[in-house]
Amino acid sequence: MPPSYAGPKKEDRQLDWRDEGVLLTTRTHGETSVIAEVFTATHGRHVGVVRGGISRRLAPHLQSGAQLDMTWRARLEEHLGTFTVEPLKSRSAQVMGDRQALAALNAVCALLSFSLPEREAHPGLYAATIALVDILGAEDGWQRVYLQWERALLADLGFALDLDECAVTGATEDLIYVSPRTGRAVSSEGAGTYADRLLPLPPALKGAVPVDAAEIADGLRTTGHFLKSGLAASLGKDDLPAARQRFLDALSSQGRA
Repeated sequence: MPPSYAGPKKEDRQLDWRDEGVLLTTRTHGETSVIAEVFTATHGRHVGVVRGGISRRLAPHLQSGAQLDMTWRARLEEHLGTFTVEPLKSRSAQVMGDRQALAALNAVCALLSFSLPEREAHPGLYAATIALVDILGAEDGWQRVYLQWERALLADLGFALDLDECAVTGATEDLIYVSPRTGRAVSSEGAGTYADRLLPLPPALKGAVPVDAAEIADGLRTTGHFLKSGLAASLGKDDLPAARQRFLDALSSQGRA
């Protein structure tokens, strides 16, 4: 009796999936290809080779922030694999005339590339990312959405801010500070003589509208503290990607929110 067929050997199996996502970064690979890093809806941050990525046909579509339909293939799960991509939406033209929006898009892509573990799905953060990058430079008030996106990034990676009640008194009113150690809100009464050691809690950080540029700056000072002292430190990094500071510089120089 012939032995039963057990299927192809592991080394002969072809792995593949199809997904949609945002292009984060590219770097050249060989003479004609690029290694693309993407943030996908169901496969998280993923990397693969795009053959012919520097060609006239593909290169214009492989800009940070572009929305792509992609198929990833590899012989083994641990392999780098290759992407076949189809452009769905370019966001470069949307932000090109707005220095602030362009800097924000670059900051989003850099922070995701910097912080997300590879091949781990983050559906909530993905949805928040799409909601943000789709309005950059296209709608008023996107700076407040960006601030909330940084808070969502922190929460999704285990550094959530607890801003609903005072860590000292339990009060839910007059919350104007955040503890730099715990990430919890503190009221003016609870702060006492330690107020100068606490971080600001502007209403914008809790999602309130309308907001002004000063509120956005204060909120980003607070999220930036936890991005650096919490998230970056957990990754063994001393600082955040330079693109985030360039966004803060652009925000400060234009002075509008």
